[in-house]
Amino acid sequence: MTKAVVGLAAGMALGFAAYFGDFWAFLLVLVLGAVGLVIGLLVEGTLEPGDFVRRRDDQERMRDDQRRARRDWRQ
Repeated sequence: MTKAVVGLAAGMALGFAAYFGDFWAFLLVLVLGAVGLVIGLLVEGTLEPGDFVRRRDDQERMRDDQRRARRDWRQ
């Protein structure tokens, strides 16, 4: 399924919720769609659970290969 087809299906679902339901039905479909998107991105691997939290020391998380590229890598 292409992204255009997924966007079309989401738009149609929101349209049906707005037409046949009220504002709360529209809002429920919108929120559940967003939750489904996040779960799909987590399963696909595009999004990681660590992206939702930040470190306490406010340092940028770097992967090992990024450190090697910056030559900050100490063994």
